[in-house]
Amino acid sequence: MTSLFQILLMLIGVVRTVILIHFIMSWLLSFQVLNLRQPLVAQIWDGLTRLLEPIYGPIRRVLPQMGGLDLSPLVALLGVYAFEIVLRNNAAAFL
Repeated sequence: MTSLFQILLMLIGVVRTVILIHFIMSWLLSFQVLNLRQPLVAQIWDGLTRLLEPIYGPIRRVLPQMGGLDLSPLVALLGVYAFEIVLRNNAAAFL
């Protein structure tokens, strides 16, 4: 069961990293540091968007409109951290 706990923590780390990469990339696109007309940038952006849209979609439906400010990555990241805290506090159940 310890290995299951470690696998869950690893997956949480991967999800957290992907959300942070998507967040940073969105800012770089907004400030035109990156350009979606570059094929590699467009492929990475499209892949990350398709990967994270099932997470962001339900959060966006619940959150109120903020006038162009998307808080769904922040809420998703807080949810990932909360899930990690719950797992770490219940680590004894995995041992």
